[in-house]
Amino acid sequence: MTTSPHKTAAPTGTALTGRETVPVRRRRTSTAVLFVLAGAGLLMSVVTASLLGSADIRPLDVVSTILRHIGLGSVAPTPPLPGLLDALVWESRFPRVLLAAAVGMALAVSGTVLQAVTRNPLADPYLLGVSSGASTGAVAVLLLGLGGSISLSSGAFAGGLLSFGLLLLLLGGGRVSSPSRVVLTGVLVSQFFAAVTSVVLMVSGDANSTRGFTYWLLGTLGGARWEGVTVTVVIILTGVIAIHFFAPALDAFTFGWDSAAALGINVTAARVWLMVLTSVTTAAAVAASGAIGFIGLLVPHAVRILAGPTHRTLLPLSAISGAIFLIWVDAFARTAFSPHELPAGVITALLGAPAFALILKRLES
Repeated sequence: MTTSPHKTAAPTGTALTGRETVPVRRRRTSTAVLFVLAGAGLLMSVVTASLLGSADIRPLDVVSTILRHIGLGSVAPTPPLPGLLDALVWESRFPRVLLAAAVGMALAVSGTVLQAVTRNPLADPYLLGVSSGASTGAVAVLLLGLGGSISLSSGAFAGGLLSFGLLLLLLGGGRVSSPSRVVLTGVLVSQFFAAVTSVVLMVSGDANSTRGFTYWLLGTLGGARWEGVTVTVVIILTGVIAIHFFAPALDAFTFGWDSAAALGINVTAARVWLMVLTSVTTAAAVAASGAIGFIGLLVPHAVRILAGPTHRTLLPLSAISGAIFLIWVDAFARTAFSPHELPAGVITALLGAPAFALILKRLES
Protein backbone atom coordinates (compact mmCIF):
# COMPACT_ATOMS: atom_id res chain seq x y z
CA MET A 1 0.00 0.00 0.00
CA THR A 2 1.50 3.35 -1.08
CA THR A 3 0.94 6.81 0.27
CA SER A 4 -0.62 9.35 -2.06
CA PRO A 5 1.86 12.09 -3.00
CA HIS A 6 -0.85 14.69 -2.36
CA LYS A 7 -1.06 13.83 1.34
CA THR A 8 1.58 15.29 3.61
CA ALA A 9 2.19 14.82 7.26
CA ALA A 10 1.28 17.69 9.60
CA PRO A 11 4.30 19.75 10.67
CA THR A 12 5.85 18.97 14.00
CA GLY A 13 3.97 20.68 16.85
CA THR A 14 0.84 21.23 14.76
CA ALA A 15 -0.74 17.82 14.90
CA LEU A 16 -4.38 17.98 13.88
CA THR A 17 -6.96 17.32 16.56
CA GLY A 18 -10.40 17.66 15.05
CA ARG A 19 -10.48 20.94 13.13
CA GLU A 20 -7.87 22.83 15.16
CA THR A 21 -4.11 22.59 15.35
CA VAL A 22 -2.38 22.21 18.69
CA PRO A 23 -0.87 25.76 18.62
CA VAL A 24 -4.34 27.24 17.99
CA ARG A 25 -5.81 25.38 20.95
CA ARG A 26 -2.89 26.38 23.15
CA ARG A 27 -3.24 30.01 22.10
CA ARG A 28 -6.95 29.98 22.91
CA THR A 29 -6.23 28.37 26.27
CA SER A 30 -3.60 30.97 27.13
CA THR A 31 -5.98 33.77 26.09
CA ALA A 32 -8.71 32.32 28.31
CA VAL A 33 -6.24 32.18 31.20
CA LEU A 34 -5.33 35.85 30.61
CA PHE A 35 -9.00 36.83 30.71
CA VAL A 36 -9.59 34.92 33.95
CA LEU A 37 -6.51 36.43 35.59
CA ALA A 38 -7.41 39.93 34.39
CA GLY A 39 -11.01 39.63 35.63
CA ALA A 40 -9.89 38.31 39.00
CA GLY A 41 -7.27 41.05 39.22
CA LEU A 42 -9.88 43.74 38.53
CA LEU A 43 -12.25 42.39 41.19
CA MET A 44 -9.47 42.15 43.78
CA SER A 45 -8.24 45.65 42.88
CA VAL A 46 -11.69 47.19 43.38
CA VAL A 47 -12.12 45.57 46.81
CA THR A 48 -8.54 46.18 47.98
CA ALA A 49 -8.44 49.81 46.84
CA SER A 50 -11.73 50.40 48.71
CA LEU A 51 -9.94 49.32 51.90
CA LEU A 52 -7.12 51.82 51.64
CA GLY A 53 -7.41 55.00 53.66
CA SER A 54 -7.07 56.46 57.12
CA ALA A 55 -9.89 54.32 58.58
CA ASP A 56 -9.11 50.63 59.06
CA ILE A 57 -11.98 48.58 57.57
CA ARG A 58 -11.89 44.82 57.04
CA PRO A 59 -12.27 43.38 53.52
CA LEU A 60 -15.47 41.49 54.39
CA ASP A 61 -17.00 44.67 55.79
CA VAL A 62 -16.28 46.47 52.51
CA VAL A 63 -17.85 43.62 50.52
CA SER A 64 -20.87 43.55 52.83
CA THR A 65 -21.39 47.31 52.54
CA ILE A 66 -21.30 47.18 48.75
CA LEU A 67 -23.67 44.19 48.64
CA ARG A 68 -26.21 45.96 50.87
CA HIS A 69 -26.22 49.09 48.78
CA ILE A 70 -26.78 47.18 45.54
CA GLY A 71 -29.70 45.23 47.03
CA LEU A 72 -27.91 41.98 47.96
CA GLY A 73 -27.84 42.45 51.72
CA SER A 74 -29.22 38.96 52.28
CA VAL A 75 -25.87 37.46 51.21
CA ALA A 76 -23.69 39.98 53.08
CA PRO A 77 -21.19 38.04 55.25
CA THR A 78 -20.93 40.59 58.10
CA PRO A 79 -23.27 42.94 60.05
CA PRO A 80 -23.72 46.56 58.89
CA LEU A 81 -20.97 49.07 59.61
CA PRO A 82 -21.63 52.20 61.69
CA GLY A 83 -23.13 55.03 59.65
CA LEU A 84 -19.90 57.02 59.30
CA LEU A 85 -17.85 54.05 58.09
CA ASP A 86 -20.66 52.93 55.80
CA ALA A 87 -20.73 56.39 54.19
CA LEU A 88 -16.92 56.40 53.94
CA VAL A 89 -16.98 53.18 51.90
CA TRP A 90 -20.08 53.81 49.78
CA GLU A 91 -20.01 57.57 49.28
CA SER A 92 -16.27 58.22 49.10
CA ARG A 93 -14.00 55.27 48.41
CA PHE A 94 -16.13 53.01 46.20
CA PRO A 95 -17.30 55.66 43.67
CA ARG A 96 -13.72 56.88 43.40
CA VAL A 97 -12.47 53.36 42.66
CA LEU A 98 -15.22 52.87 40.06
CA LEU A 99 -14.35 56.19 38.42
CA ALA A 100 -10.67 55.21 38.30
CA ALA A 101 -11.62 51.91 36.65
CA ALA A 102 -13.85 53.61 34.08
CA VAL A 103 -11.33 56.32 33.20
CA GLY A 104 -8.48 53.82 32.92
CA MET A 105 -10.65 51.63 30.70
CA ALA A 106 -11.61 54.55 28.44
CA LEU A 107 -8.04 55.78 27.99
CA ALA A 108 -6.57 52.33 27.33
CA VAL A 109 -9.21 51.39 24.75
CA SER A 110 -9.05 54.78 23.02
CA GLY A 111 -5.27 54.50 22.76
CA THR A 112 -5.60 51.01 21.29
CA VAL A 113 -8.08 52.21 18.67
CA LEU A 114 -6.11 55.28 17.59
CA GLN A 115 -2.86 53.34 17.30
CA ALA A 116 -4.60 51.04 14.82
CA VAL A 117 -6.56 53.70 12.91
CA THR A 118 -3.55 56.00 12.42
CA ARG A 119 -0.98 53.17 12.25
CA ASN A 120 1.05 55.24 14.70
CA PRO A 121 2.52 53.43 17.74
CA LEU A 122 2.83 56.76 19.57
CA ALA A 123 -0.87 57.61 19.25
CA ASP A 124 -2.74 58.18 22.51
CA PRO A 125 -6.31 59.25 23.42
CA TYR A 126 -5.38 62.94 23.26
CA LEU A 127 -4.18 62.73 19.65
CA LEU A 128 -7.45 64.18 18.29
CA GLY A 129 -7.31 67.30 20.46
CA VAL A 130 -10.12 66.24 22.80
CA SER A 131 -8.06 66.91 25.93
CA SER A 132 -7.24 70.47 24.86
CA GLY A 133 -10.87 71.12 23.97
CA ALA A 134 -11.99 69.76 27.33
CA SER A 135 -9.49 72.05 29.06
CA THR A 136 -10.90 75.04 27.19
CA GLY A 137 -14.44 74.06 28.16
CA ALA A 138 -13.44 73.66 31.79
CA VAL A 139 -11.64 77.00 32.00
CA ALA A 140 -14.52 78.73 30.20
CA VAL A 141 -16.92 77.52 32.91
CA LEU A 142 -14.50 78.14 35.79
CA LEU A 143 -13.26 81.62 34.85
CA LEU A 144 -15.72 83.05 32.33
CA GLY A 145 -18.91 81.63 33.81
CA LEU A 146 -20.13 80.34 30.45
CA GLY A 147 -22.98 77.86 30.52
CA GLY A 148 -24.67 79.38 33.54
CA SER A 149 -24.81 76.88 36.38
CA ILE A 150 -23.32 73.85 34.58
CA SER A 151 -20.49 72.06 36.36
CA LEU A 152 -16.84 72.13 35.40
CA SER A 153 -17.09 68.50 34.24
CA SER A 154 -20.04 69.32 31.98
CA GLY A 155 -18.13 72.23 30.49
CA ALA A 156 -15.10 70.03 29.90
CA PHE A 157 -17.23 67.36 28.20
CA ALA A 158 -18.83 69.99 25.95
CA GLY A 159 -15.41 71.43 25.10
CA GLY A 160 -14.08 67.99 24.21
CA LEU A 161 -16.98 67.36 21.85
CA LEU A 162 -16.56 70.83 20.32
CA SER A 163 -12.89 70.17 19.57
CA PHE A 164 -13.76 66.86 17.93
CA GLY A 165 -16.46 68.56 15.86
CA LEU A 166 -13.85 71.02 14.58
CA LEU A 167 -11.48 68.12 13.81
CA LEU A 168 -14.18 66.31 11.85
CA LEU A 169 -14.99 69.50 9.94
CA LEU A 170 -11.34 69.99 8.99
CA LEU A 171 -11.15 66.37 7.87
CA GLY A 172 -14.12 66.84 5.55
CA GLY A 173 -16.38 64.56 7.56
CA GLY A 174 -13.69 61.89 7.80
CA ARG A 175 -13.02 61.66 4.07
CA VAL A 176 -9.21 61.74 4.15
CA SER A 177 -6.66 59.74 2.22
CA SER A 178 -3.97 59.02 4.79
CA PRO A 179 -3.50 58.46 8.54
CA SER A 180 -0.92 61.25 8.67
CA ARG A 181 -3.64 63.77 7.77
CA VAL A 182 -5.62 62.69 10.84
CA VAL A 183 -2.55 63.02 13.07
CA LEU A 184 -1.56 66.45 11.77
CA THR A 185 -5.11 67.78 12.01
CA GLY A 186 -5.33 66.51 15.58
CA VAL A 187 -2.14 68.38 16.44
CA LEU A 188 -3.55 71.54 14.84
CA VAL A 189 -6.80 71.35 16.82
CA SER A 190 -4.95 70.55 20.03
CA GLN A 191 -2.62 73.53 19.68
CA PHE A 192 -5.49 75.88 18.85
CA PHE A 193 -7.51 75.00 21.95
CA ALA A 194 -4.39 75.02 24.12
CA ALA A 195 -3.75 78.58 22.94
CA VAL A 196 -7.35 79.59 23.71
CA THR A 197 -7.02 78.13 27.21
CA SER A 198 -3.78 80.04 27.82
CA VAL A 199 -5.37 83.32 26.70
CA VAL A 200 -8.35 82.85 29.03
CA LEU A 201 -6.06 82.04 31.96
CA MET A 202 -3.87 85.08 31.30
CA VAL A 203 -6.77 87.50 30.89
CA SER A 204 -9.31 86.29 33.45
CA GLY A 205 -7.48 84.03 35.89
CA ASP A 206 -6.30 84.91 39.38
CA ALA A 207 -3.83 82.96 41.48
CA ASN A 208 -6.40 80.73 43.20
CA SER A 209 -8.45 79.86 40.11
CA THR A 210 -5.32 79.21 38.05
CA ARG A 211 -3.95 76.92 40.76
CA GLY A 212 -7.22 75.01 40.97
CA PHE A 213 -7.45 74.63 37.21
CA THR A 214 -3.84 73.46 36.98
CA TYR A 215 -4.47 70.83 39.66
CA TRP A 216 -7.54 69.58 37.76
CA LEU A 217 -5.59 69.53 34.50
CA LEU A 218 -2.88 67.29 36.01
CA GLY A 219 -5.51 64.60 36.54
CA THR A 220 -7.26 63.88 39.82
CA LEU A 221 -10.12 61.61 40.85
CA GLY A 222 -10.80 63.36 44.15
CA GLY A 223 -14.09 64.84 42.98
CA ALA A 224 -15.80 61.47 42.45
CA ARG A 225 -19.48 61.61 43.47
CA TRP A 226 -22.20 59.14 42.58
CA GLU A 227 -24.13 61.50 40.29
CA GLY A 228 -21.17 62.26 38.06
CA VAL A 229 -19.64 58.80 38.35
CA THR A 230 -22.83 57.09 37.19
CA VAL A 231 -23.08 59.23 34.05
CA THR A 232 -19.37 58.82 33.28
CA VAL A 233 -19.44 55.04 33.71
CA VAL A 234 -22.51 54.68 31.47
CA ILE A 235 -20.95 56.78 28.68
CA ILE A 236 -17.61 54.99 28.87
CA LEU A 237 -19.05 51.46 29.03
CA THR A 238 -21.36 52.20 26.09
CA GLY A 239 -18.44 53.52 24.05
CA VAL A 240 -16.12 50.64 24.93
CA ILE A 241 -18.74 48.00 24.09
CA ALA A 242 -19.56 49.71 20.79
CA ILE A 243 -15.86 49.89 19.87
CA HIS A 244 -15.55 46.13 20.37
CA PHE A 245 -17.84 45.54 17.37
CA PHE A 246 -15.23 47.21 15.16
CA ALA A 247 -12.49 44.73 16.10
CA PRO A 248 -12.34 43.18 12.57
CA ALA A 249 -12.00 46.65 11.03
CA LEU A 250 -9.20 47.51 13.46
CA ASP A 251 -7.37 44.31 12.53
CA ALA A 252 -7.65 45.32 8.88
CA PHE A 253 -6.49 48.90 9.57
CA THR A 254 -3.17 47.62 10.89
CA PHE A 255 -2.32 46.60 7.29
CA GLY A 256 -3.23 50.03 5.91
CA TRP A 257 -6.42 51.73 4.76
CA ASP A 258 -6.08 50.47 1.17
CA SER A 259 -5.65 46.89 2.38
CA ALA A 260 -8.65 47.27 4.68
CA ALA A 261 -10.77 48.44 1.75
CA ALA A 262 -9.58 45.46 -0.31
CA LEU A 263 -10.75 43.19 2.53
CA GLY A 264 -14.27 44.61 2.24
CA ILE A 265 -14.14 47.16 5.08
CA ASN A 266 -16.05 50.42 4.60
CA VAL A 267 -12.99 52.42 5.60
CA THR A 268 -14.56 55.88 5.80
CA ALA A 269 -17.58 54.79 7.85
CA ALA A 270 -15.51 52.63 10.21
CA ARG A 271 -12.93 55.38 10.67
CA VAL A 272 -15.52 58.05 11.44
CA TRP A 273 -17.43 55.85 13.87
CA LEU A 274 -14.25 54.85 15.68
CA MET A 275 -13.11 58.47 15.97
CA VAL A 276 -16.55 59.48 17.27
CA LEU A 277 -16.61 56.70 19.87
CA THR A 278 -13.05 57.31 21.07
CA SER A 279 -13.64 61.06 21.26
CA VAL A 280 -16.82 60.69 23.31
CA THR A 281 -15.24 58.20 25.74
CA THR A 282 -12.09 60.30 26.04
CA ALA A 283 -14.12 63.48 26.58
CA ALA A 284 -16.09 61.74 29.34
CA ALA A 285 -12.85 60.54 30.97
CA VAL A 286 -11.15 63.95 30.80
CA ALA A 287 -14.27 65.72 32.04
CA ALA A 288 -14.35 63.47 35.11
CA SER A 289 -10.67 63.38 35.96
CA GLY A 290 -8.61 65.84 33.93
CA ALA A 291 -5.87 64.76 31.56
CA ILE A 292 -4.16 61.60 32.85
CA GLY A 293 -1.32 60.68 30.53
CA PHE A 294 0.52 57.54 29.49
CA ILE A 295 -2.31 55.04 30.11
CA GLY A 296 -3.55 55.14 26.52
CA LEU A 297 0.02 54.91 25.25
CA LEU A 298 1.51 52.38 27.64
CA VAL A 299 -1.24 49.84 28.32
CA PRO A 300 -2.01 48.83 24.69
CA HIS A 301 1.66 48.09 23.99
CA ALA A 302 2.05 46.08 27.19
CA VAL A 303 -1.09 44.02 26.48
CA ARG A 304 -0.07 43.53 22.84
CA ILE A 305 3.18 41.91 24.01
CA LEU A 306 1.26 39.45 26.23
CA ALA A 307 -1.84 38.73 24.13
CA GLY A 308 -0.88 39.50 20.53
CA PRO A 309 -2.27 42.05 18.06
CA THR A 310 -5.76 40.62 17.43
CA HIS A 311 -8.21 43.30 18.55
CA ARG A 312 -10.96 40.90 19.58
CA THR A 313 -8.59 39.98 22.42
CA LEU A 314 -6.58 43.18 22.66
CA LEU A 315 -9.53 45.53 23.26
CA PRO A 316 -11.11 43.82 26.31
CA LEU A 317 -7.75 42.99 27.88
CA SER A 318 -6.58 46.59 27.40
CA ALA A 319 -9.82 47.80 29.00
CA ILE A 320 -9.36 45.61 32.08
CA SER A 321 -5.63 46.33 32.33
CA GLY A 322 -6.19 50.09 32.05
CA ALA A 323 -8.81 49.91 34.79
CA ILE A 324 -6.51 47.96 37.13
CA PHE A 325 -3.57 50.26 36.43
CA LEU A 326 -5.42 53.49 37.24
CA ILE A 327 -7.11 52.00 40.32
CA TRP A 328 -3.70 51.32 41.83
CA VAL A 329 -2.20 54.59 40.65
CA ASP A 330 -5.02 56.50 42.34
CA ALA A 331 -4.75 54.38 45.49
CA PHE A 332 -1.06 55.23 45.69
CA ALA A 333 -1.69 58.92 44.94
CA ARG A 334 -4.17 59.33 47.81
CA THR A 335 -2.39 57.23 50.45
CA ALA A 336 1.37 57.38 49.91
CA PHE A 337 1.78 60.95 51.13
CA SER A 338 -1.29 61.24 53.35
CA PRO A 339 -2.73 63.69 54.34
CA HIS A 340 -1.47 65.24 51.09
CA GLU A 341 -2.74 63.87 47.80
CA LEU A 342 -0.87 63.86 44.50
CA PRO A 343 -2.63 64.19 41.14
CA ALA A 344 -2.94 60.79 39.48
CA GLY A 345 -1.54 62.21 36.24
CA VAL A 346 1.76 62.97 37.98
CA ILE A 347 2.07 59.35 39.14
CA THR A 348 1.23 57.92 35.70
CA ALA A 349 3.93 60.13 34.16
CA LEU A 350 6.52 59.08 36.74
CA LEU A 351 5.70 55.39 36.26
CA GLY A 352 4.84 55.50 32.58
CA ALA A 353 8.01 57.08 31.20
CA PRO A 354 10.46 54.38 32.41
CA ALA A 355 7.92 51.59 31.78
CA PHE A 356 7.42 52.74 28.19
CA ALA A 357 11.19 52.90 27.72
CA LEU A 358 11.39 49.22 28.75
CA ILE A 359 8.59 48.31 26.35
CA LEU A 360 10.36 50.10 23.49
CA LYS A 361 13.54 48.19 24.28
CA ARG A 362 11.55 44.95 24.27
CA LEU A 363 9.97 45.79 20.90
CA GLU A 364 13.36 46.56 19.35
CA SER A 365 14.94 43.29 20.53
